[in-house]
Amino acid sequence: MVPRWVPVAIALAAILAGAVLEIAWGQTPPVPGMEGLSSDERAFVERNPERWRRMSPEERQRALDRYRYWHSMPPEQRRAVRENVQHFRALPFAERQRILEDFQRWNELPEGRRQELQLAYDRFQRLPAEQRDRILERFRAFQRLPPQEQARVMENYERWQRLSPEERARLRERIQQMSPEERERFRRERRADDPPR
Repeated sequence: MVPRWVPVAIALAAILAGAVLEIAWGQTPPVPGMEGLSSDERAFVERNPERWRRMSPEERQRALDRYRYWHSMPPEQRRAVRENVQHFRALPFAERQRILEDFQRWNELPEGRRQELQLAYDRFQRLPAEQRDRILERFRAFQRLPPQEQARVMENYERWQRLSPEERARLRERIQQMSPEERERFRRERRADDPPR
């Protein structure tokens, strides 16, 4: 004769086994590529496991690199980035689109050209505020010119760039010694020398 507790134990074991299987079936499969990640990085991945699964190994590495870079930033820099993102999102669609296109063009530049532009920007930022304002105002004035006049200005700039330092110095000195009327006449003569468009 079987003791009375044996059927109860078997029923209890079956219920527990069913519960374990149900829990196992309800769990999502393990997320690939989590080996060697810190607990913070695992939490980052687990916030959106489906997106992580769809990523190539290279995309996963880039996402982790960006995550690590973000966490390496000082808090005030992260705050500035958040504010910039909010400002960007508040812009009209056309402006956001223009910025994204500019960013795409920047990324397509060769590394040497990007470094050259970054150095020029850094030099600009070190200028006194009054000088930066004058440069920006001249740029805005240039943008307001009709296309033909912009092309003429660019040709003059390229002609200036081709001059030797000595030729530039002589021309600067000559222009500085002119009266305002002579300078205006000189400008008109230079325009007359330009080829017709």
